[in-house]
Amino acid sequence: MTSSPRPPQDTGRPDPTGLGEESGYLLDNARAEAGERFVWLAELFDGVTRGHVDRLGVGPGSRCWEVGAGGPSVPAALAAAVGPTGYVLATDIDPSWLAAGDGYEVRRHDVAADPPPEPGTFDLVHARLVLVHLPDRARALATMVAALRPGGWLLVEDADTALQPLACLDDTGPAQRRANRLRDAVRELLTRRGADLRFGRTLPRVLRAAGLVEVAARGSFPVGGRACDRLEAATIRHVRGELLGAGLADDAEIDAHLAAIDAGELDLTLAPLISAWGRRPAEQTPENRA
Repeated sequence: MTSSPRPPQDTGRPDPTGLGEESGYLLDNARAEAGERFVWLAELFDGVTRGHVDRLGVGPGSRCWEVGAGGPSVPAALAAAVGPTGYVLATDIDPSWLAAGDGYEVRRHDVAADPPPEPGTFDLVHARLVLVHLPDRARALATMVAALRPGGWLLVEDADTALQPLACLDDTGPAQRRANRLRDAVRELLTRRGADLRFGRTLPRVLRAAGLVEVAARGSFPVGGRACDRLEAATIRHVRGELLGAGLADDAEIDAHLAAIDAGELDLTLAPLISAWGRRPAEQTPENRA
C-alpha cells in the first residue's frame, strides 16, 4: 500500500498538458513531489479508508469507482478486495501516477465537468481529498451519486483545515511558530485556488442533501511521526515557487523549516480527515428522491 507510485515521464517540470493549471489545483500531479505526497498520504490514511470500505461491504464481485485517485494505493487495495469477479475504475484529471493492468482500469476524467462513467452501476464510489479543492463541488457530487446503483455507497473523505489550522499543536518555540506561519501561507494559497477549508465538516449535511440515506461520519487526526514529517516536507517543496511568488514566505524561512523537519525538531500534524458515507436509496420515494 505504501510502495512508491510510478512517476510521470517528466516529473521535474509542470505538466505540459496544463492539467494542473486548468483544474486550479495547487497540489497538482505534474511534479515529482506529488508522488512523495501520495506515498505518505497512503501511510497516514489508507488504513482509515480500508476500514470504511470494509464496513460498507465491499468484497468479491463489487464494482468500485475511485475518483481523483492520484496515486495507486487505494485503487490497488480496492482491486484486491473485489477480486477477479469485480471491477475497479480509477480516474483522475491527470492519471500519470496510475498504472493500468494493476487490477484496475484507468481513465482520464474530470468529475466536475464530465458525465459519470457507467451511471447507476457502482456498489462504491470513493473520493479522498478531492471535493475540498473543486470550486464546483455540487456538480462533482451529483456526478458521483449518479454513478451509484440503487443501494450503492458513496464514501467521501475530505480535510477540514479551518477546524484545525496548525502545523504544530505545541506552539512553544520559533521553529514551531515558523511552521504554523507557513501552514497559514499554504492555506492562503489553497483558498486563492478555490479550496473550501471548512468543507470537511459539511459532508454529512451535503450527503443528505444529495438524497443519500444512512449517512454517518468519523474523523481521523494524525499527530507526529515520520509520515507527517515527510508529507509536510514534500508539500512545502511542491508549493515553494507559489509561496515565493505570492510573497507569503522567503527562501530563508522555507529552508529553515525544511531543516527543522529533517532534524526531527517538530511534532507536525495535519488537519482532521472527515470520512462521511451514505447510501443511494434502493427505491426512490418522494421522501428520499434526490
